[in-house]
Amino acid sequence: MSLISKNIVKLKEEFVKIYDGNSHVQEVLPIKKTEFLPIDDEHLSLLHKFLENNPIYYNSFEIKIFGTMCRVFEGDLNQFWIDSIKHDTSYAPFYPTWMLSAYALALESKNNGFLELVDIGSGDGRIAFCGDVVGLHSNSIEIDGSLCSLQENILQNMLSNFSIINEDATKIDYKTIKLVKPVFFIGGLPENGELLAESIIKNILKLPKLEKNSCFALTGTHAEKTSAKNQSDFGWGVTTKKFNLKIIDILDLPTYWTMEQPFNTPYIFTNYS
Repeated sequence: MSLISKNIVKLKEEFVKIYDGNSHVQEVLPIKKTEFLPIDDEHLSLLHKFLENNPIYYNSFEIKIFGTMCRVFEGDLNQFWIDSIKHDTSYAPFYPTWMLSAYALALESKNNGFLELVDIGSGDGRIAFCGDVVGLHSNSIEIDGSLCSLQENILQNMLSNFSIINEDATKIDYKTIKLVKPVFFIGGLPENGELLAESIIKNILKLPKLEKNSCFALTGTHAEKTSAKNQSDFGWGVTTKKFNLKIIDILDLPTYWTMEQPFNTPYIFTNYS
């Protein structure tokens, strides 16, 4: 786990202790590069612009955490959450990955040698955006038209090259997307994202050129549920066994749904073995 990823977790833990607001969602971004979070200043500027242009957030203020000046963004997710569940084929509601976590995931993807990033169930497009920021060719796939419009509106005043695809990810012919060595980020925790993940993995593994060159990044969980069919591989044990996937990397990072929890969210990078 990289220094940036470890310290994002520390930043979240300290922020939860000192934050006394009551907004529905909160984001924290350092204002400039520091030894604590050595994120490229140009990249940080782009992350700030993404949140500043994102209508989810209605307020921001500065705060110092571990000696690092940061900007806190406060927002409300309700309307976008409602839009995300109105489709019969929607596999999981929209819950945003923490912006810093999205950046860490994209950076880890590049460091692992992947050339393209495909964000499935992309919500406001932040993982695809971060992929573009770090130099990956990014594709955002989202079934909800309102969320695709949200992505387009955020990007209006920004230079970004990722493509936005408003389709059901299970019905796309992935041969039409120019992919050489992609990482697929598939939205949804194991209990509600299994159908989507297995459909995507099955379709990709049918393509000879992508079968052994693709990585599937799955959102795992540390929570133990007695109803879970398999607790191994952070809740994805049934799926990884079914498709003969092996874990090649794990990043444990904060998410919207773990902000008040003592644990974070494990993102597992897997490929066909």
